[in-house]
Amino acid sequence: MVADKSGFLERIIALLDAGGFPYCVIGGVAVNAYAPTMVTQDLDIVLAPDDIARARSLLSEHFKVQEFEHSINVYDPGSKLQVQIQKDPELGLIIGNARRMDVDDMDLPVAAPEDLFRLKAAAAMEPTRRNMKRAKDNMDLARLITEFPHLRALLPEELVEDVTKLLDAP
Repeated sequence: MVADKSGFLERIIALLDAGGFPYCVIGGVAVNAYAPTMVTQDLDIVLAPDDIARARSLLSEHFKVQEFEHSINVYDPGSKLQVQIQKDPELGLIIGNARRMDVDDMDLPVAAPEDLFRLKAAAAMEPTRRNMKRAKDNMDLARLITEFPHLRALLPEELVEDVTKLLDAP
């Protein structure tokens, strides 16, 4: 992740943990938990759907919070890091499969590789997604396949060519 000298990440995780929120990390940070690290400037979190309003209220007391159609974004003026809490209620189902892992010297619940792979594949196929985001999604899929070869069987046909090029690159 991006350097965060303000302790923003630690403070937000401490609030979620103290509040008893079931959650897990998804996105690039979750991929970094399983594969060699790549820089990212955001932390994507999934909460249980029933907890989103309570979490938004709690986090608003401590940080700048903006709500969007698909996420609640949390910022701290002293950090370049952004935390995005995903609002899709379907995502709450993956929390139960999460694994506790070391992420940047923090013990965090991280989405299971199979769940993360499905999320990354869906993002890569999203027709309105920017090309640079899609390229990063494909790279994340390749990184996960490198660590978990069985995931290749889950790769949607429309992504096979792009992801295979990444896997076969010297």
